[in-house]
Amino acid sequence: MDRYDVRNYPPRQDSVTAARRRAAWLACAWGYPALAADAALVTSELATNAVLHGSLSDRLVRVELTLDDTALRIAVTDPRGERHPKARSPRPDEQFGRGLRVVEALTSGWTVSPLVVGKTTWADLPLRRP
Repeated sequence: MDRYDVRNYPPRQDSVTAARRRAAWLACAWGYPALAADAALVTSELATNAVLHGSLSDRLVRVELTLDDTALRIAVTDPRGERHPKARSPRPDEQFGRGLRVVEALTSGWTVSPLVVGKTTWADLPLRRP
């Protein structure tokens, strides 16, 4: 049942939209339409962090989705290994800083894996059939 997809995107905000749409489409195509909205949101949050805080203008951002018997893993790789994401607790009047809290709420957890160059931030959405 294992499925895998990978796409590289330029470090632009419109790439987040493309990655989000692809994640939702894949969740449906792989038989888990109930996960489509959550997959899109988690992909959007991780890809946004990569584009805003982990990208370099001449390096691509990689988005990988892997489906196994227990979870849909969403992994986003960027070239800035020295800049690890951190979940924040923003004040109510702050506009930004809630993305990783959203990822924590929707997934079984997220983590960062350092690479020789860059890092991969990934999270697992547990499978639940409709």
